[in-house]
Amino acid sequence: MSATTRPRRLLALLLGLTVLLAPGTAAAKGDDPASAEDGGGSAATAGDFAVTVNGRTTNPAAGSEARLRDVTPTGPIAVRGRHVTFTIDPATLGVYGYTLTGAPDPQRMVTAPTVVFAAKVPQLTAPQLRGVRIGELRLRDGVLVAEFSTAAGKLKVQAKDAPQGGIFQMEQEFGGPVEYVHTLGPTLFYFVNEYTGKVNFGDGVPGDATHQMLLGKDSPQVATKLEQTATTTRWSVASGGRMGGVLGEDAIELSAGATNCTSDCQARNRIRGSVPVPPEPVSPTPIG
Repeated sequence: MSATTRPRRLLALLLGLTVLLAPGTAAAKGDDPASAEDGGGSAATAGDFAVTVNGRTTNPAAGSEARLRDVTPTGPIAVRGRHVTFTIDPATLGVYGYTLTGAPDPQRMVTAPTVVFAAKVPQLTAPQLRGVRIGELRLRDGVLVAEFSTAAGKLKVQAKDAPQGGIFQMEQEFGGPVEYVHTLGPTLFYFVNEYTGKVNFGDGVPGDATHQMLLGKDSPQVATKLEQTATTTRWSVASGGRMGGVLGEDAIELSAGATNCTSDCQARNRIRGSVPVPPEPVSPTPIG
């Protein structure tokens, strides 16, 4: 082998390794709610979150990132976006009033503000909630990552301001299982999808020229469903596990679901729309 050939072969080998090791190349979309890479898709209008903590609103310029570190919240944290709004209450570390705004967008599923979840609340004890602080809150355009710490553990909330996709998840690290209770908004209900046999939620209103059909699903990872009614679900989530929310086509695609993973799971559980999407359900009936 000549001296010229060796460097060329080495360069080709390094380039090949770069491709193989690039993060996200084995990614999947449907069961990774709220990851920064996913959300409403290329057709969606870009999101723009503003977050209010202790009376001060943060909304960085487009393409810029803002961070808060080691802050004690004195009241509810308001998250307001172009497509999504909700509130985080430090008293419970629950999410309340998770709402789709219905802002004009090709992928929107409502045409007016619609509460999708009245509440998503981890059932934490008083000792687990003692000393709640914002360890770090990162905000960039339509992506929010808020990491809370307490005397007993941590809880992370990730959200994306998009009209549909994998756009929300909560992950707990309290050393053992934590029960989550999800309560739908007043116009929504859980139902069994006639085409997939899986449980979805929605309002039953068919799509038309102004919007797509409102469809979603709870997206668990290392979690066990304890109870299912027409308007609520209860889950037991292992430490390091998460409960996500998926909206739109990702909620009804014929995927196998997330794996049992409690560390660095996001890139391994996205499928980027590569599985079949069945038709929209017709006249879905509330469970029970």
